[in-house]
Amino acid sequence: MVNEKKKEEFTPDQMIKYEIAEELGLLDKIKKFGWGGLTAKETGRVGGLITSRKKLNR
Repeated sequence: MVNEKKKEEFTPDQMIKYEIAEELGLLDKIKKFGWGGLTAKETGRVGGLITSRKKLNR
């Protein structure tokens, strides 16, 4: 059996999360350290913007 890497599929919520991280310039940091590598301030900023976008799209 060949060890094939499964292509990761993102949910709409994950796509928004990554878009915001990219806009804030955090995507390289996330790729290097993972989401746990962000500071509390950075995480809060991403979460706040996700909430704002979800409210606008209602």
